[in-house]
Amino acid sequence: MKPVDLTAEQFREYPPAARQTAVDHLAVLRQLPLSFLPFLLKEMVALDTKFPAEREEILLQLAYLESLSPLERDRNMAAFSGLLVTPELESFDWVNLPGQFLERLSSHLWATSQMDIFRSASERYMREFRAAHPDEPPQVPRVAIVLVGQSVAANTYPLFKKLRRQGVYFGKVDGANGLDHIRQLVEARVASHPAPYAHWLIDGAQPSWTSTRLALVSYEELSSVRAALTAKITQAFESRMSPEALRTQLAQMTPADVGIQPNANSEVLDHFKVALFTEGSGTQIYSTTFVQWTAREALRRAKPVTLVARFTPRQRNAPMNELLNGTYKHALDPAGSLVDAEMGAWYTWIDLQRLPGADTSSFLAWFESGNEAVGVGPSFPRATQDNAPVKLSELLDRLAGKPAATRA
Repeated sequence: MKPVDLTAEQFREYPPAARQTAVDHLAVLRQLPLSFLPFLLKEMVALDTKFPAEREEILLQLAYLESLSPLERDRNMAAFSGLLVTPELESFDWVNLPGQFLERLSSHLWATSQMDIFRSASERYMREFRAAHPDEPPQVPRVAIVLVGQSVAANTYPLFKKLRRQGVYFGKVDGANGLDHIRQLVEARVASHPAPYAHWLIDGAQPSWTSTRLALVSYEELSSVRAALTAKITQAFESRMSPEALRTQLAQMTPADVGIQPNANSEVLDHFKVALFTEGSGTQIYSTTFVQWTAREALRRAKPVTLVARFTPRQRNAPMNELLNGTYKHALDPAGSLVDAEMGAWYTWIDLQRLPGADTSSFLAWFESGNEAVGVGPSFPRATQDNAPVKLSELLDRLAGKPAATRA
């Protein structure tokens, strides 16, 4: 089947919001080439469980395509239309299984030396879409805080080497009641700028604090989900399932498949939590990997204005079969986890820079078991070192845009 043959009835298996969106925009979907349309459908079919920022992106793309004249749309899609697609791909159920179709399409494009053409076409499409719909800056400057080094008794590792070049390194930080001060900052931002999924707390152990107004994700609270997923992966290995088949199975997993009870109030976040383990590598085993990947995905997908990510000690490295089958005797590695977390803080800052309004965003990384921190943003001069005593609460005030207190 070709896109021009689409009917509203063919979207009957889609969830309610996705189905209605497809029907509402059926006219333009029919005019898109097969080498492009399933990429749009892959996002549309999951519309009901996407974050508001993601839904807006999909609707903006549909509006953009509909705003083009037939000649403009043909020019915009010309490179995609020129790609050769096999009859086998055309006959695949790409409406209901766009993800699996895209895996096959990717293999086909590589095998026929068409991948470079496809990449160029995709880059051009996104450039023209962004030119027509530039990213809107956030209503309030973004703030991200990363905590590293929990339970590290003594540290000789030089922290924040890369981040120091971006802002101010503080060598004598008084972190007394630091977590309480961070919580107060976050709750003040939640109160002044309430919005779904705009404020996040990500923790590598139990939640640092709880709030119904936060998007909260913690490694320990998802232990049963991790165990259920690990059991399914182990079963797949033992049955000699192919990696491709396993990847497809993981992509189709729902919260119910890993023991999460259905809840309409948390459906979007529940699907996000499952994706952290089915799409991430190492998130099922190492808490540091989990925190870094969760922060990345939250920033990329939800585009929050506030994010706190707390790295905690992960388990020590061990043979993979022991980690997967549960025979490994649990032991933590605080010092090694600090190295992981320090790099995770760097990656989180990079991910923050990819969002609109990056020039006004502020970032703080704090070694919570020591006296080191680094601040990056409008109130922190680049490549600067400050060895005067300072309270963490003062750094948080600067992070929030308050004037820096005068210090002796």
